[in-house]
Amino acid sequence: MRRQQDPDDPDARIRLLRPKPPLSGAMKIPSSKVGQLLALLDRSGVPQELEELLADRPGPRGIRPRVVLAGLLLSAYYTGRATVADAWRCLHYSLEPAARSWLGIPEHPPKGPYQRIATSRRLYRGLDAITTALDPVRHNRRSRLPLLHADFHVALWKAPESRAAADRLQRLVNRLVLATVRMAQQRGLLRGWNGDVGIDATGIPVTARQNSPWRGTASVEITAGWHAKGGTGEKTFGYSATLAIAAHHRDIDDAPPKAYPQLCLGFELDTPTVRTGPNAVNVLTQLAGLGLPAGILAADRAYTNCTPATFQTPVRRLGYRLALDYKVKERGRQGSWQGAPLVDGSLMCPLTPAPLIHATTSADDDTIRTPGSELAEKIEAREPYHFKLKQGPDARGAIRLQCPASGPSPSVNCARRDRLRPRTPATMPARIVDLTAPRVRTAHAAARPTVQIPGAEHFAPPPKKTLPGVCCAGSITVPADAEAADWRLAKYRQDVHYLHTSWVNTYRPIRSHNEGANGRFKSGKLDIGNPKHRPAPGQVTQALLLAVMLTVANLAVLETWLTERDGTNELTSVDFDASGPLPPLTDPDVTHALCPGRPPPSAR
Repeated sequence: MRRQQDPDDPDARIRLLRPKPPLSGAMKIPSSKVGQLLALLDRSGVPQELEELLADRPGPRGIRPRVVLAGLLLSAYYTGRATVADAWRCLHYSLEPAARSWLGIPEHPPKGPYQRIATSRRLYRGLDAITTALDPVRHNRRSRLPLLHADFHVALWKAPESRAAADRLQRLVNRLVLATVRMAQQRGLLRGWNGDVGIDATGIPVTARQNSPWRGTASVEITAGWHAKGGTGEKTFGYSATLAIAAHHRDIDDAPPKAYPQLCLGFELDTPTVRTGPNAVNVLTQLAGLGLPAGILAADRAYTNCTPATFQTPVRRLGYRLALDYKVKERGRQGSWQGAPLVDGSLMCPLTPAPLIHATTSADDDTIRTPGSELAEKIEAREPYHFKLKQGPDARGAIRLQCPASGPSPSVNCARRDRLRPRTPATMPARIVDLTAPRVRTAHAAARPTVQIPGAEHFAPPPKKTLPGVCCAGSITVPADAEAADWRLAKYRQDVHYLHTSWVNTYRPIRSHNEGANGRFKSGKLDIGNPKHRPAPGQVTQALLLAVMLTVANLAVLETWLTERDGTNELTSVDFDASGPLPPLTDPDVTHALCPGRPPPSAR
């Protein structure tokens, strides 16, 4: 039976407050690991940026941002939770004397309830100072606001000035994740990665409850919303995190891919279903600053539905090729460009047979997932009629496509092409075709399909101005920003032929890697989907804590990958001591003072 506490006794009240010290002995964190995490933290440049933001803050300086972030990193690494209480226990009860001196932690743990409460509150105030400096719209997050007041603050979040501050916050916290990516890059761990990326938005639930219209009060998380999981329709209240995952596609020759760690390449936290395309572009733009290769980017239908100016066009200008999926009403013929029909994201010959063009029109999802023999035959029969890539994307993302009947290796025979652009007569004598050689046999003109032109065109050829432009030119330029002329081309065009073997070997593996990474990050000890592992309220705090957890998740991926490859069970100090500057933030007013951070780091 518990003894009743005297409400008038201050010592009794203080004993009831949190945090509590470890009851069965605290774990011991080696100084080498603390030094490595501090080196990674210093290389990210985040503590230095926060020091600049807090330089003009009145009053005593309090705990440095470097100490707060180090405590959260240690807490997430050893306990799986990014909470201030666990960070306090790690800093005051688990560090060795050398690590305590680096962070300015007292040599001995706090004694008595008053010292425990005082040291913990200093850590809470340190985190509060960081979030106050980064929050574009600061307000009370400890109690529910009236709906009218909450709507006013949400409107302020949407203002241009607040959006610029929110974007700067996202770029700043994302530098923690990018620090692990750059470390892997500079140590050669990403040499086997070909640049393929999977983009997806995953739900990040929060502990707060949603708005209560009948009470007239808003949620503590005023910028949160309902995230609906695709396929199942399950909804969770919280935020959406746009994650970029390193992935790879399968080659047709079944060559095994090279080994590489499947890292999270960046993230963006925002309100669900809001700025879906721009959030993905922001992540990829920061990733491009590291100089990594740009391969194929696969995304689900939520990104296909984006406005081309906010997703498809900027992604193509970054050098990525797109692999997309479509809804039922979007399949089949989607538009045209200079006379060439756009069919399931690919430009085709204007004289392509109608059954091949409309093979997927109004096809439901079950038919697409498991196509029958008839649909599969039509998809394979489309291949010769597709326009061929003549020249890759330039600096603005524009590509050159060639008529399937043109070039040294045409895929179809076309009488219209031979009439408008006669080939140079061959000077070599006719040669005997070796029918036993499959490559020679398939390259022969007799093995190619013949385009059926209208019968009247044989006897009365029409003038060039009445024919499609692609038939007269032979090759066309498709700009990345084609939405000015035809938004359907910019919205639906992709760089792999839909439902063809190449698309299956590209889209499905990358999407599988995306879902696998989401499941790995949301399971085990470090679970980013558990709101109790990051209970602090507010979008700013949630973004910071999620960045800490994803950084630790990347470190776990690297350690597991190195264990399987080299037999080592952890990263060495050399891995954390990567030199070279990180890409600067796009804000020109931000300056960076990166520290060497060689483990063990010096006290600051």
